[in-house]
Amino acid sequence: MSVLTDSPPRAAALERAAYDALHAVLDPELDEPITDLGFVRSLVVVDTGVEVHLRLPTSFCSPNFAYLMASDTKDVLAALPWTGDVLVELDDHHDSDLINAGLAADAGYVGTFGHEAESSLDGLRLTFRRKAHTAAMERCLTALLRAEPGRDVEGLGEVTLGELGAGREVEALLRRREALGLPTAPDALAMVDHTGASYDDVPMALRRARSTRISIDGNAHFCRGLLRTRYAGAEQEQAHRPEGAEPADATYDPTFVPVTALTIPAPTKEP
Repeated sequence: MSVLTDSPPRAAALERAAYDALHAVLDPELDEPITDLGFVRSLVVVDTGVEVHLRLPTSFCSPNFAYLMASDTKDVLAALPWTGDVLVELDDHHDSDLINAGLAADAGYVGTFGHEAESSLDGLRLTFRRKAHTAAMERCLTALLRAEPGRDVEGLGEVTLGELGAGREVEALLRRREALGLPTAPDALAMVDHTGASYDDVPMALRRARSTRISIDGNAHFCRGLLRTRYAGAEQEQAHRPEGAEPADATYDPTFVPVTALTIPAPTKEP
């Protein structure tokens, strides 16, 4: 962030520490840190006070998602041992005034939105944790199938975490399992739902998990592009995302239809 370069040495160090702490704040739908997405517009430290401004890809991003990220940002910064007053503001959103007032008053989501809020955001947070786990699980199992093309899809239900090996995707899966209270030991089954139960129909479960993963990855790339369009230079604040909406693998997915096989008939001319 450019705000870090012009600050005195001590303030710059605290700003960097505060910014690094924000890596723990995730966009609930995209399952990525707001720092990687470029959502942190500015961060300034004065003495022990911290002021952060957030930005989103559009002015109409879901208010509950927006509030969740802004609230988590304030909580993470307030938990640092050296911070005093923490001000978090969301810029350029249609509910900015309402959200910023609620954050300043520590009113909570229900207190901020009143009758418009059906309940707290705990249920929403849990829903997206489950989706993130499903996507992470699919990435790891798909990687295993691609590394071992002869492996039977039905047998994936017996694969353990230890058999997945190591790497970024496996580490991500373990973090998401831990967030749901699922076992992370090497002998634990890899292909389980959010309760830890195994699947009866493994191929169908894998296809559904792939749909979840593609949705998350596709939305992540779309939102990154919208942010770059809305704010010039935003791409400089975004971290590279290695995951992508990969094509299905025809060797083990019987429902796969390559895009090149989809043809649109030419329009017929009126006689």
